[in-house]
Amino acid sequence: MQHRAHHVLLPPPGVGTEAGTVGTAIDQRLRLAFTAAAPVDDASLIGIDLSGGIGGRGAGLRMRAVGNELAVRLTETVRRLDLDNRTQPIDHGQDEEEHLARMLIAAAWYQVLARTPIGFAFTPLAKAALKDPAAFTFTRLLELPDRDLVADVTNQLHAAAHGPLEALRARTSPEDCTGGPTFAGAKITADADLVVDGLLIDFKSARHPLKEMSQRTAWQLTGYLLLDAADRYRIDTVGLYLSRSGVLTSWPVDDFLALLGACRRDLTELRGVFGELLAGCRGQADARYFGTPEETERVRQLLERLAPVAGPGCCPVCTQPLPETIRQPRKFCTAWCRDRDKVLRRRGLMPGGLRPLLPAPRKQRLDLPDDAEVVSLTTRIPR
Repeated sequence: MQHRAHHVLLPPPGVGTEAGTVGTAIDQRLRLAFTAAAPVDDASLIGIDLSGGIGGRGAGLRMRAVGNELAVRLTETVRRLDLDNRTQPIDHGQDEEEHLARMLIAAAWYQVLARTPIGFAFTPLAKAALKDPAAFTFTRLLELPDRDLVADVTNQLHAAAHGPLEALRARTSPEDCTGGPTFAGAKITADADLVVDGLLIDFKSARHPLKEMSQRTAWQLTGYLLLDAADRYRIDTVGLYLSRSGVLTSWPVDDFLALLGACRRDLTELRGVFGELLAGCRGQADARYFGTPEETERVRQLLERLAPVAGPGCCPVCTQPLPETIRQPRKFCTAWCRDRDKVLRRRGLMPGGLRPLLPAPRKQRLDLPDDAEVVSLTTRIPR
């Protein structure tokens, strides 16, 4: 079996947990309903390959062998069921979907090794293989997923078969879709969920949907949008699909950037600025930042240079032209920008404000003698 090109991928929130496992499995199942071009995703293939180097007593070699069999069986099943065929519904027979869900959950466990290796040891897959390598077979692997997890995946799939995702699928073809799109040339590792004819969709399976409409989710969608610097996927709309409630919501890119209060609304220009910012990072851009004072100052100067300038007659916050008025000229285009101005000034992100607040460098540990006594000088305020 030929492996696709490998990428190092960012872990989604909760990866390795039961919720994360279900989320990863339903994400892949929904992708396959739109396009079956990649029956086994890159992260699972990476995890299968890496598993060969884990543990003693041949456990790693057994995990890799079983993982390779899983990849073959999963590919055969996806091809046989013809999952992206628009003449068939999203969901198939219950027995077929439960079997498919077990394979996708197992593949999600291999993904953990590719994304967060520390958590892999706690997966049922790793526990079973390390406990008894000789008994770890493909049949044993498919017995490991709890039936409640399997039911959770299939229930979310059935919900998708009777909602807006099915309608979107019906009016597109597999050639219009890209599952797990990655972004070549980016100095940051990321894989999105699905692009359908210019619509970038991120799947969310959280039990509390309102939590998914968070700032973190907005930045995640924005990151995917900006990483496509070559405009390979022709993204003109971004959206979220909440798989437990069956809700699909989307925004045209211009509206999405406006809702974020983005100063730069021209997508090509914004991608160029984002690319320059990432190019200024040393090493991998998504690595944890522990800068020296010199590095912090360099980043501050870069941000200052890249900041857009509001011209005459423009809002100083979002830099967009101010609406015409017959009354006293307005300083801000909206009340939101007026309030945002105060916050930005406190953070040093507006002309005339304080210096930008950037992550402080790591503090060096004090080299104290063994008999030193550390005394707290913090003043306690009586309640």
